[in-house]
Amino acid sequence: MLKYNYPDGSHCYRAIHTAHAVYTNDDGKLIARAEKPDQSGMYEFEITSFEILEPGVRYT
Repeated sequence: MLKYNYPDGSHCYRAIHTAHAVYTNDDGKLIARAEKPDQSGMYEFEITSFEILEPGVRYT
């Protein structure tokens, strides 16, 4: 499981198999590329950081 942290302070969780890439774009922003929920392709969004969460661990 991945936790993506957004610039506005919010976050979301995504299954790791839906992640495609994390990279820094030409403007120096951290960008994540992931599969769309309906599996119709990929989309990109800006993040400030991400975490790889360990199975079976309760995060609070």
